[in-house]
Amino acid sequence: MPDAVNLSLFLAAAMLLLIVPGPNMAFVMSHSLAHGWRGGLAAALGISCSDLVMTFMVSAGVGTIVMSWAPAFELLRIGGACYLMWLAWQAVKKPARKQGCEVKLESFGSIFIRGMLNSLLNPKALLFFMVFLPQFVALGRGSISFQLIFLGSLLALIALVFHAVLGVVAARLGRTLREPRNRPLANYAFAAVMAAMAARLILFERPT
Repeated sequence: MPDAVNLSLFLAAAMLLLIVPGPNMAFVMSHSLAHGWRGGLAAALGISCSDLVMTFMVSAGVGTIVMSWAPAFELLRIGGACYLMWLAWQAVKKPARKQGCEVKLESFGSIFIRGMLNSLLNPKALLFFMVFLPQFVALGRGSISFQLIFLGSLLALIALVFHAVLGVVAARLGRTLREPRNRPLANYAFAAVMAAMAARLILFERPT
């Protein structure tokens, strides 16, 4: 178990990282605006589950093996960008296809999977876990793997609560957008966010 000092620093760093606007925050808010608080909660759960997956990858050393293969970063980056652009295209097609009829909201499960893939297909998310978690491990305080899993699980839990609250707030603000007459605008706004995230992944998320 990490000592009290490391744990306190970890909690402070985690909260600071969460409140800084980033792709996960944009992802949760866009789904909350488009699908209500359930959409935001599903996205938050998906992101937190991906955090747990990456935590276990780091603990088991899989993350290091994956990222040591030179093309892995580029494949994940391009794959993630293509996935986000596909989501944007699907959103753009909806207004034309469903004009004049009641629009069916995305299922909880599909948004949950989107949340997981959004994080898992961002190579710098895995690099972040590989760099961030070990800083707060206390040598001589038990198994390093256990400490990494504990810290990663704690981060996933904090992120889940933060993003769930953010989703509820965004959903309240987005009620007007979800009215049938404004639905095309909501879909275009969602598509714009997904496209912007894809552009960010291609243009700025390069290996350093």
